[in-house]
Order: sequence, then structure tokens, then C-alpha cells
Amino acid sequence: MAKKSLVSEAQDTQLAIQLIEMGARLQVLESETSLSRERLIKLYKEVRGESPPKGLLPFSTDWFTTWMPNIHGSLFANIYSYLTHHAGLTGIHATMQAYRLYRQHEVDEPNEEPVLGLTRAWTLVRFMECGMLSLVPCKQCGGKFLAHSHDLHEGFVCGMCNVPSRAGKTRRAAALLEAA
Repeated sequence: MAKKSLVSEAQDTQLAIQLIEMGARLQVLESETSLSRERLIKLYKEVRGESPPKGLLPFSTDWFTTWMPNIHGSLFANIYSYLTHHAGLTGIHATMQAYRLYRQHEVDEPNEEPVLGLTRAWTLVRFMECGMLSLVPCKQCGGKFLAHSHDLHEGFVCGMCNVPSRAGKTRRAAALLEAA
């Protein structure tokens, strides 16, 4: 029995290292492994060379329904859905693989934080599993996009087909335009 415990601890340690390298917060590590908080903090410091960030995890579904996060979250959610239904992946392994595939398709500037980090992706999976968010087909393009599960979805048009007037007009975009 002690041998099984050591194997399980080694697997949890490997999983924690992979999650830390992908940018997971401490709360995700605590939920997905059986390692102690103290061990996870030490492991985080070893892998990242810094203490884990403090603070609460994102807990609002509304972030995922705003324009840019909705596009990125929907891409991730569709990949996750495909992997769980067709590739036989489940749990954190499905989340990790879906996140890796999402990151392959995301275009971002070097040294820039992705729109959807692993912790938000993990949170999104939880929101979908408990029925707070779901993928809803757009009536114009047919793509599936995140929406609140209990909203009315008849005539739903996604943010790609109905781009908001201020979409993409961020401070960073203004600074790049000014520099050019």
C-alpha cells in the first residue's frame, strides 16, 4: 500500500509541475492534486522561481461573455468539448490538452499574457460542468459560442458576426497606432 501511495504522490507531483509550467494558480493545484499546500508552494517556487500569486480565482461567468474573452473562451470550450466527446479524455487531462491546442491557435505578442490563461480555462470548464455556461450556436455563422445557460438563445448572434463598435480599441492598440 505504501508503494501505491508513492506512485500516486509521484504522479501528483508530475501533474503539479506540468500545471505550474502552464501557468496554473495554487488553487488549481490544490483542487487537482492530493499534495499539501506547503509542498505545492515549494514546488511552485522551484519551477517558477517565485512565490505563487495571491488572491481569489476569477468567479464570474460574465467575463466569458464579453467580446474578446468570449471568442477565446469559445475556441477553448469547443476544443475541450471535442476532446471529451471524441478522444476519450476527461478531467484535468482534457483541460490541459485542450489548453495546449488552444495556445497553438492563439496569436499573441511575445512576452504577452494570453487572453485565456490556464486558470481561467480551468474555471470555464467548471462553469460549463455545473451548467452556468454553455455553447450556443450562432444563427448566422453556425459556430458555437459561450453564453449564459439560462438566457434566451433564440436568434443568438455571436460576437464575430456582430462585432461591437469598440472591439479591439484597447490602450495597447492605440499605443501601437501612435507609435507607427
